[in-house]
Amino acid sequence: MTMTASVAPTVTDYEASADLATLVVRTAQDDEVKFAAEQLRLACKCAHCTRARIDGRFPERFPGIAITGIGDLGYGLNISFSDGHNRGIYPKIYLLSLAGH
Repeated sequence: MTMTASVAPTVTDYEASADLATLVVRTAQDDEVKFAAEQLRLACKCAHCTRARIDGRFPERFPGIAITGIGDLGYGLNISFSDGHNRGIYPKIYLLSLAGH
């Protein structure tokens, strides 16, 4: 019986696009994955956003939102947005799951 191990993609690099509307993530497997800033803002799992969802106060859209900062925490990225939200930590494995990896 032969078993093959599947290797999960690993984030090696990232950057915001020049217009700050997209996060570009590169993996060790030479994939380049792009995330719209609005997609990331909508996917935030921080306590504040989770509570807003429970209370029915979370917006359905964030039109025109931009990425204003990215902090690397090792296991994930802390992404700041133009609406002032900077509480979200996006584990790298979570980011890749958003892209279907």
